[in-house]
Amino acid sequence: MSILIFVVILLVLVLVHEFGHFFTAKKFGIRVDEFGFGFPPKLFGIKKGETEYTFNLLPIGGFVKIFGEDPNNENSFGPDRERSFVHKAKWKQATVLFAGVFANFLLAWFLFSVGFMSGMPASVGSVPDANLTDVSLVVLSVAPNSPASKSGLKSGDKIVSIQNDKNYTPYINPEVVKSFIASSKGKEISVGYVRENENKKIVKLIPEISGGEPKIGVSMDEVGVAKLPFFRAFLEGMSLTIYIVKGTVLGLYTLILEGIKGQGSFTSITGPVGMVGIVGDAYKFGFVYLMSFAALISINLGVINLLPFPALDGGRLFFLLIEKIKGSSINPKVANTANAVGFGILILLMLVVTYHDVVKLF
Repeated sequence: MSILIFVVILLVLVLVHEFGHFFTAKKFGIRVDEFGFGFPPKLFGIKKGETEYTFNLLPIGGFVKIFGEDPNNENSFGPDRERSFVHKAKWKQATVLFAGVFANFLLAWFLFSVGFMSGMPASVGSVPDANLTDVSLVVLSVAPNSPASKSGLKSGDKIVSIQNDKNYTPYINPEVVKSFIASSKGKEISVGYVRENENKKIVKLIPEISGGEPKIGVSMDEVGVAKLPFFRAFLEGMSLTIYIVKGTVLGLYTLILEGIKGQGSFTSITGPVGMVGIVGDAYKFGFVYLMSFAALISINLGVINLLPFPALDGGRLFFLLIEKIKGSSINPKVANTANAVGFGILILLMLVVTYHDVVKLF
């Protein structure tokens, strides 16, 4: 089930991205030869006007064939060259290239907004003037090989009680938990938690000293459900989208910088196999969580496509910038070869990431 949901999410996100290219190209009078649902081999196609809408065997996305996006003799000098991508003004070319990324950001905004209208999980204080319901202390992450990890605590668990050999409190918040852990002094504490719709469970663990303080190896926050009216939901959806775009850009920049310094690691990167597991977890928590996850992936897809790397939209935009500066077009053979090599490197990188995803399962 998780695989099917992931395939559907990926198909929608990629098709939305490609529709952005398709829509703007049509608006600027650029010929679009094909809009493909899935990837070849081709199953069948329907011709409508000058565009063929094809349905392909591999349902993992889609593509758009824009006349002149990859320059050759026909689209550069042929009879229909005026409708070629390469013969349009640079700002129109840039708009077509950026439109896919913009479509992904719009989709994320829409999904977050619908989530807020339906009831979006939110950290206490993160949505100003919103009355959160069902507030609880939630485990956000668990450090590997930590006391919490060894005891079986997982991300998403709700901590409902904590007790040591002297004290017990029915009221739980991050400060209370931290104070109990700090006062443990190497002694055992009991943590009560609820996972999904299961009954309360209790685990016993001994905090370990880290950085001079006793810790159990979790990050946590008070999380509730924010349900907002229509217009407020779209405002908060936009705010959240902008916030996550900024965070994604910063995270990607840090990852690339660490890679250049030789400090990078594939442990922080999740590929298709890993995402299937995340989809399964999100599906268990509910449809709103699944929408939020789809919005996050949509933003990641958009940001990655803006990288100035051949074969990506960002790479093509970078080529446009070079052409604008030098005042002439880049040799088509050079541009096409660079994009082909870039595409090959991306496929290789995806295979490596997938391999590491599989290794993590064992």
